[in-house]
Amino acid sequence: PGPAGRALLDRALAGLELARVWDVHVHVIGLGAGGSGCWVNPRLRKWWNLVENAQFDAYRSGAGIRDLARGDAEYVERLVELQRLANPLGKSVALAFDAHVREDGSEDLERTPFRVPDEYVARLAREHAELAFCASIHPYRADALERLERAAADGAVLVKWLPNAQGIDPSSQRCDAFYRRLVELGVPLLTHTGVEHAVDAAEQQELGNPLRLRRPLDQGVRVIAAHCASLGRCRDDERGGEARAIDLFLRLMGEAQYRERLYGDLSAIVLVNRERDVLGELLGASELHPRLLYGSDYPLVAIDPVVSTWWLERQGYVDEADRAGLEELFDANPLLFDLVLRRVVRDASGRRFADACFHTRDVLRAI
Repeated sequence: PGPAGRALLDRALAGLELARVWDVHVHVIGLGAGGSGCWVNPRLRKWWNLVENAQFDAYRSGAGIRDLARGDAEYVERLVELQRLANPLGKSVALAFDAHVREDGSEDLERTPFRVPDEYVARLAREHAELAFCASIHPYRADALERLERAAADGAVLVKWLPNAQGIDPSSQRCDAFYRRLVELGVPLLTHTGVEHAVDAAEQQELGNPLRLRRPLDQGVRVIAAHCASLGRCRDDERGGEARAIDLFLRLMGEAQYRERLYGDLSAIVLVNRERDVLGELLGASELHPRLLYGSDYPLVAIDPVVSTWWLERQGYVDEADRAGLEELFDANPLLFDLVLRRVVRDASGRRFADACFHTRDVLRAI
């Protein structure tokens, strides 16, 4: 970065213990090149499906993939370099992604947007000190517990679900054995909450309802609600009608019995598709900050139209004086840009996210 970016960087990182700053929400994507085992649903690559093809191209562009023949390796090389340059003392928690699984335990590839195997991400974490391994295991699989044991042995610090896309009901008793083993192994569950637009999940959006997390929470699972349920509305079966998903998340966060178990990650809350009030509500909820965790949602944060400092300034979250430095950082390193952005955003009263939001390592499974 230039002088403005360096000055902003120095100010933003002051007070942080960088070895405790782990980005808890970093996607791994791939097409299967080089034997990675990754897979993308062909519909995401068909030119006539314009919406989904645009999503695929946006992910590819943000990830810096130029040659699809070695796209999987290019993605990892860039991610590792960005993490090393952004914070060599911390890590990016790299997310695997399991298939959509039917009630009978069989895979449904037609409804699977993409797949990133646990074995591949575990290997990446072994090979690159900049990465940590987050497994993704569908609890309806017949061998779900065996997969979980194997992931823990391979150093998994989290398990990731995207219920809306994978067909997981977190409130189902079918998940109970999986929840018990998560608790025994000390592995937290990072699970998407709210509406999901990044993949095709229109039929099953209600599976992202935060109220469905009562079941794992009541069984002692440490749960991280991805995105703090910051997009969309869900049924409120407890009080009737519908409510903003984030309000249902905040209801759970306010209940004393979940104080040591429920967290939210801050990924995606700075994107242009979020309601303007969501970021301000979370900035102002200082009592919750020790339970709100830094996550970037990379590579989305590397896609220029998806994150707009101009928009954030117009909404009153970014000072005009900081925009030049942020733009320099975005051009130099999107991961570093995202970290600094979350350090400098503030609400109308000047409140920013506390240092505790960024010391995320403390919440993950010890390895």
